[in-house]
Parts: sequence; structure tokens; C-alpha cells
Amino acid sequence: MRILGIDPGSRTTGYGIIETQGNRLRHIDNGIIATNTTAPLATRLKTIHDGVTRIIAEFAPEVVAIEQVFLAKNPQAALVLGHARGTAMVAAVNAGLPVHEYSALQVKSAVVGYGRADKAQVQQMVKALLNLPEIAQEDAADALGVAICHAHSRTLNQALTRTGR
Repeated sequence: MRILGIDPGSRTTGYGIIETQGNRLRHIDNGIIATNTTAPLATRLKTIHDGVTRIIAEFAPEVVAIEQVFLAKNPQAALVLGHARGTAMVAAVNAGLPVHEYSALQVKSAVVGYGRADKAQVQQMVKALLNLPEIAQEDAADALGVAICHAHSRTLNQALTRTGR
């Protein structure tokens, strides 16, 4: 299964694509969708939408996993982040893809084994789990972490379904 992970942001949206082969994870691509930070919010959201749409067209994922909005101290920042997240979700749904949401705690637990892990720990584990030649850029590593979280959650959910739980 090919999974597109997204770490939404109004300035930089990270993306990571992995493929599952049994219990193995294979890195396909990762990067960022950078917006013009001086542009109006609507223009930045269009950049995110167009970027996610292009990535879906190019890599043909079967599912999208996206990080949930955290409760920020600044309500305006949380609102803008929610717009970026919603824009990415609309691009996925318009492409006919299912969207799954994961909290930062779930992602860190799935990747590092500890829900309070820091960014550097996530980046190191993503590098190790996907056998990357170098550490991915922070937003891209976070997006790969979201994709890994979905891959692990999917496997767990399938096992629970088989056992009748």
C-alpha cells in the first residue's frame, strides 16, 4: 500500500510517501511545499492545494494520513494551521482518497515509541526505519512519521480485526 503522509503548515507543508510491503516500509519520496510567506493566506492555501494535488497525481498514493491540529497557545496560529490542514484534506478527498488523522502523540509513539519525543528523535528514527541516506528536512520527516504511523496503525487494526477484537 502506498501512503502519503502530510505535516500541514501555512508556510511549509511537509509530505512523505512510503510503501508497505508486508511488514517492511519502503521510502518513495519526501519534501516540502513551500509557500510565499508574504502572500495572502488564500494564495498560500492555493499553493498547498496545488502542491498536494500534484504529489497525488505524480505518486498515486492509495491513502492519505495527516497530522491533527494541536492546541496552540496562539488561537490565530491554530486557525491558520487548520486552514492549511483542511486545504490538504480537500485535495486528497477530491482525488478520491481516504484520509486518516493522527495526533502528534500517536505519531511520536508509533515512530519513536515515546509520545513526548523531540523533533530530532523523530528525524533519527524516520531515517533508521526507512533506511534513508541522510536525515530528512524537519517537516518532511514529520510527514514521513505520519505515514509510518498509519502503516503501523493499519497493521494493528488488521490484526485486531482478524482476532475479533
